[in-house]
Amino acid sequence: MTDPQIAIAMLAIFILCIFFGFPVAFTLMGMAVIFGYYAYFNPDRQWRAYERAVESGDAGSLELAGEWLGGFLNNNIFNLFVNQTYSVMTNDVLTAIPLFLFMGYVVERANIVTRLFETLYITAKNLPGAMAVAALATCAMFATATGIIGAVVTLMGMLALPSMLKARYDVSFAAGVICAGGCLGILIPPSIMLIVYAATSNVSIVKLYAGALFPGFLLAGLYMIYVVGRAWLNPALAPKPPVVEGEQPLGTGQVIYMLATSFFPLAFLILSVLGAILFGLATPSEAASIGALGGLLLAVAYRSLTWDRLRESVYLTVRTSAMVCWMFVGSWTFSSVFSYLGGENLIEEFVLGMNLSPIMFLIMAQLIIFLLGWPLEWSEIIIIFVPIFLPLLPHFGIDPLFFGILIALNLQTSFLTPPMAMAAYYLKGVAPRGVELTQIFKGVFPYLGMILLSMVLLYSFPQIAFWLPEQVYGR
Repeated sequence: MTDPQIAIAMLAIFILCIFFGFPVAFTLMGMAVIFGYYAYFNPDRQWRAYERAVESGDAGSLELAGEWLGGFLNNNIFNLFVNQTYSVMTNDVLTAIPLFLFMGYVVERANIVTRLFETLYITAKNLPGAMAVAALATCAMFATATGIIGAVVTLMGMLALPSMLKARYDVSFAAGVICAGGCLGILIPPSIMLIVYAATSNVSIVKLYAGALFPGFLLAGLYMIYVVGRAWLNPALAPKPPVVEGEQPLGTGQVIYMLATSFFPLAFLILSVLGAILFGLATPSEAASIGALGGLLLAVAYRSLTWDRLRESVYLTVRTSAMVCWMFVGSWTFSSVFSYLGGENLIEEFVLGMNLSPIMFLIMAQLIIFLLGWPLEWSEIIIIFVPIFLPLLPHFGIDPLFFGILIALNLQTSFLTPPMAMAAYYLKGVAPRGVELTQIFKGVFPYLGMILLSMVLLYSFPQIAFWLPEQVYGR
C-alpha cells in the first residue's frame, strides 16, 4: 500500500472504531500515535543501535538494551504529540471555552429559567400559542447563555413541557418547540461551537460572532413565525387558557417588575459579553471571564449560590473542557499524520477531479456533515472532519467564515433528525409519562424545513452573514 492509501485506511479504521463506541478523543490519539510511528519511523536509528550491540559482543547488556529501546522510542510522533498538546493548552481562543461553560452552568443552577419562562408567558399572553412562544424565547436565551444543548432541552423539558401539556397543548407541537429552541445555542453568539470552529479554521472569532448574529436571529425568527402562525391557524394545537372568574390581570407595573427581575438581568449579561467582543472592548477570553463573574453575581442576587452548586458547576466545566481539549490534541495530531501520509492531497485531488461547481461542493460538504451528525456530536464533526474540507475552500472561492456559519446552521439538524436526534432523546428522558418518542420526532420535522430554508436564504443572500462584519471591521 502507498502512504496515501494507508492514510485513507487510517481514517476508515477511526470511523469504524467510533461506530463501535470507542471514546473519540483517546481513539484519535491512539490512531495518531500508531500510524504516526509508521509515518515518522527512521529505521537507520534502529540499525545503528543494533550494530553497536553486535560489535561490542554484549548485545544482552542492560545499557545497550536501553540504547536500543531509546532508538525505538526516538520517533518524531512523540515530539509531535507533545507539541500539539502544548499548542492546545496555550491557545488563547480555547481559553474562552471553560469560562463560557462555567457561566452557563452557574446560570443553569441559579433558578433564573423558571422566572424567565413565567415572565415571558405573562408578557406574551395575548399572542396565539403564548406558552409556546415563551418556551421558545426562553430556550433561545438560555441556549445562548449556556451553549449546552442537553442542559437546555432537559431543563425546559422539566419546566415548560408539563405546563404546556397541562394547558392542553398538542404533544408534538410542544415537544418540537423545546427541541428546536434548545439547539439555537449552537449558532447564536456567544456560541462555544463557533469558538471551536474558529480555533480549527483560524478564522477570527470576533468576525465569526458578528457574521453569525443575523443568521441566528433569522432562524429564531422563522421558528417564532412558525409557532405563532400554526397556533393562529389551528388553535386546537395551543388553546388559550380559560378565563378564571374573579382573577385580576397583572398590571403594567407588575409585568415591568417581573421583566426587570428575570428577563433583563440575563439579557444584560449576554449583551454585555457579546458587545464587549464585537466592539473590541475585550478579547473572547476576557469577555468570557466577565460573563463567568456575571453569572456568579446573578446567582448571588437570586440567593441560589450554594457551595454544592458551585462545586458541581466547576466539576462539569472541568469535565467538558477536558473532553474538548483532549479531542483537539488528538485531532490535530491525527490530522498532521493524515496530511503527512498524503491523505489530504488524495482527497483534494479526488474532489477537484469531480469538477464540481461551488454550489455543488457546498451541497456535498453539507450533506456529508448532515450524515455525520447522526452518529457524532458537533464537537467531533468540527474538530475532526471539517479540517478535511477547509483546504478545498480556496479552490471554490468560498469564504471560511461563510462556510462556518453554514455548518452552524446545518448542525442544528444533527440534534433534530431522527433516528439519532439527540435533542429528542434528551426530552424523552424527562418528559411526562405517556409522551412517545414518535410524537417528539413528529414535532421536530417542521423545524428541519426551516433550517433548510435558512440555509437557502443564506446562500442566496450571503450579505446576511457578511454585512455586519464588513460594517464593523471592514473587508
